[in-house]
Amino acid sequence: MRICNVMEYNYQQLKNMLATRLAQDRIFTEEAQLLAYGTDASFYRLIPKMVVRLKDLDEVIFTIQACDQLNISCTFRAAGTSLSGQAVSDSVLITLTDDWREHQIHDDGHKITLQPGVIGADANKYLVSFGRKIGPDPASINTCKIGGIAANNASGMCCGTAQNSYRTVDSMKLVFADGTLLDTASEESIVAFEHKQPELISGIKNLCTDVRNNVELAQRIRHKYRLKNTTGYSLNALVDYSDPIEVIKHLMIGSEGTLGFIAEITYNTVIEHPYKASALIVFSSIEEASQAVTALAKDPVSAVEMMDGRAMRSVADKPGMPDFIQHLNLEAGTLLLESHASNQATLDQQCNAIMQTIAQFNVIESIAFTTDAHTVATLWGIRKGMFPAVGAVREVGTSVIIEDVAFPVENLAAGVRDLQHLFDQFHYDEAIIFGHALEGNLHFVFTQGFESPDEIQRYGDFMDAVAELVAVKYQGSLKAEHGTGRNMAPYVELEWGKDGYALMQQIKALFDPRGILNPGVIINDDPQSHIKNLKPMPKADDLIDRCIECGFCEPVCPSRTLTLSPRQRIVLYREIQRREAAGETAKSAALRDVFEYQGLDTCAATGLCADRCPVGINTGDLVKKLRTAKYQKFTPIARWTADHFTATTKMVSVGLKANELAQKVLGEKTVGKVTNGIRNLTGGKTPIWMPEMPTSNRHQPKNTKTHTGVNRKVVYLPSCASRTMGQQADNTDSRPLTEVTTSLIKKAGFDIIIPESLADQCCGMPYDSKGMTALAEQKSQQLEDALWQASEQGKWPVLMDTSPCAKRSIEQFTQPMEILEPTGFVLKYLLDHLSISPIEETVMLHVTCSSRRMGLENSMLELASACASEVIIPEHIQCCGWAGDKGFTTPELNAAAVHPLKEQVPDNCTRGFSNSRTCEIGLSHHSGIPYQSILYLVDEATA
Repeated sequence: MRICNVMEYNYQQLKNMLATRLAQDRIFTEEAQLLAYGTDASFYRLIPKMVVRLKDLDEVIFTIQACDQLNISCTFRAAGTSLSGQAVSDSVLITLTDDWREHQIHDDGHKITLQPGVIGADANKYLVSFGRKIGPDPASINTCKIGGIAANNASGMCCGTAQNSYRTVDSMKLVFADGTLLDTASEESIVAFEHKQPELISGIKNLCTDVRNNVELAQRIRHKYRLKNTTGYSLNALVDYSDPIEVIKHLMIGSEGTLGFIAEITYNTVIEHPYKASALIVFSSIEEASQAVTALAKDPVSAVEMMDGRAMRSVADKPGMPDFIQHLNLEAGTLLLESHASNQATLDQQCNAIMQTIAQFNVIESIAFTTDAHTVATLWGIRKGMFPAVGAVREVGTSVIIEDVAFPVENLAAGVRDLQHLFDQFHYDEAIIFGHALEGNLHFVFTQGFESPDEIQRYGDFMDAVAELVAVKYQGSLKAEHGTGRNMAPYVELEWGKDGYALMQQIKALFDPRGILNPGVIINDDPQSHIKNLKPMPKADDLIDRCIECGFCEPVCPSRTLTLSPRQRIVLYREIQRREAAGETAKSAALRDVFEYQGLDTCAATGLCADRCPVGINTGDLVKKLRTAKYQKFTPIARWTADHFTATTKMVSVGLKANELAQKVLGEKTVGKVTNGIRNLTGGKTPIWMPEMPTSNRHQPKNTKTHTGVNRKVVYLPSCASRTMGQQADNTDSRPLTEVTTSLIKKAGFDIIIPESLADQCCGMPYDSKGMTALAEQKSQQLEDALWQASEQGKWPVLMDTSPCAKRSIEQFTQPMEILEPTGFVLKYLLDHLSISPIEETVMLHVTCSSRRMGLENSMLELASACASEVIIPEHIQCCGWAGDKGFTTPELNAAAVHPLKEQVPDNCTRGFSNSRTCEIGLSHHSGIPYQSILYLVDEATA
């Protein structure tokens, strides 16, 4: 008890110290926040005592020094996609704000300097114009961050051991356990570091000498690193380098936050070949496939992905799969091949050479090398669909576990067979094997429950057997690319031997003498640590039970920096359900109270998370379902608005006119002060006012005829937003969207058909977003009937001038009508009848979440680029967070979602464009420039 009290006192002391430098809203100590952040992609859970979000290097140094002073442990977290438990903590969890996204490109793209918060895919995006990329290519590259990529020495399908972080690091900026800073690219910093840390420098020199004198250990290290290996520390640094700074730099790669903090890394980049081709080859057996891998090692292959028979069967029933997959037996072994080249002729030669090698073996099915984008996507969809295929069929309450080993390539077939025997022995009947065959790197995926001691024991016994098989029998590596974490910590000594493990303990003691950095990871004296602190996965709701908490959804979530990400929403909701099932009523109620705002009120429910989720979970669907109960008391009012929609929109118009009048009479500042003052008095129950509030739309669209004798028609449905809302008062082009749209359509020579009872039409989205499904379906059906009639039973295309309405209608309608939002309609129907003269202007472009989900990002960019000399799509804004009416009721969601926008607007840019009238309000407010529909840009640029 006394120790507990002392630690509580220390944490309070730490909080007080941090509060002197950090904003209070970046120090988390509330239960719900700690639980939400205490989850990563692994099957472990530790609940931190404190979570801090740090915005710059000074804050990191200050926080580490404070922890060191109080002897409090801390763990660094990047994206939390790690699979081995290295990013969870029961002490202080250090995360980073979005301020850590800086990058610098050097030497015509041959080097790139990156802060740890840069997402891996973004780093490659910055290098595209140079024909370069970073070497590491983990499967999670669209989510994982550079800090995690380097700290875990993550690799992937193509990078192998030659292009991982260890091999391509140029320099680093590091913070050590006592707060000391080292910039390995600066001679001045190196000299200062050597002066301040003489014990570390001399200790590294001694370790290098000891390893070189231990011939057997040095040979073991070289053998281990001819394989992919992330088990333990990067001991190859001690044989590859003699300069202590180089050794330190390379030891930090793969150290999983246990030796220090990587504040910046400069990579030597690698070539990104523009020409690529893929092929799928099925062999009669794993042995045949493995022999082919050995032969292919001499050929110009960039990737060789192996899949066993069970793996292929797991995706056989997925849409778009080749028919022959359904008929393969479990003995078959499959290779997915890819070759890269700088030109088509070379690529063709390489593919021919590879196929000549393959011809020596017993091939039973194949898809020849192809560059067709659709076929290539299908082939790689087979490989990428395997992990989620297991996750999607697992029993509720079980975890999906993906293990990651490497065999010497000459033992690959035997290793696969032995693993399959272990699956049978321990009754993992659903387990599948796939992996990066050129490196002998295999992943195996299986499901495991941890609800009973017997199940935990089964998993423990299985891992013992796997460790013995891989590390002892075949002298392979137990972790090839996923990091040691907590998962393999008990087996590090088994793989490396007593002298190798002792060496790692010495490294840890040199870098972190007080043991405060990520304790329990890599070095762990508890032989049972891998079967402790296991994450519960209770049944919560069919909509989310398949979630594996990988975090792939997080980068696209507009509320992730305000309250919760989709992963965190699911974590909290699962805990609520667990508590209720356990009869912990009071605890459950307390968490529900927090979840009301953090989980429900601040979710935009856009569904972008579903596009990133490996198993297709739309967390927004759960939120809308839960909102049904929340908004139940408002159903009578909502029903009245649905039944009297014309009157409802008229009331909105009256309100907008009143706002216009008030601004003219009282002035903008007074109106804002009064309206927002009322909002403050009502505790946020009334809408917020902002200067960008739209005027009232007084234009009424009508049926038109061109009298050209050309039979071109379109049904035009202005959304309820564009029917009622005009532009903000200070827009250069003050015409309402309905007027601009009709102008553009007429300009292209189309007749306009306006549906009957236009003022009463709505796609149903305002009701759907609040969980009022019946009312939403009622309005959607009403609209479908009107459009079916107006389009003459689908004869004419239907234009909806805002993308969210178009997307919902496409998803809901049952009649065969062509529904288009502005970009799709202009590109398909109007441009052929218009002459474009691009305006000499830099413009911003916001691609709405609905447009992204419809796959229109490139189309919107294409259209905008045809109409303006320069188009900028700002980074890191996937959804503006306006979410229907939440921009008025929960404006902090909109502010958080578009926080990076204003700083990305160039000085010479005065306008922005999008395709959703409501989204444009928030974009205008937070960017400092007015946003309008992209139809304004097209109308201005065409004749």
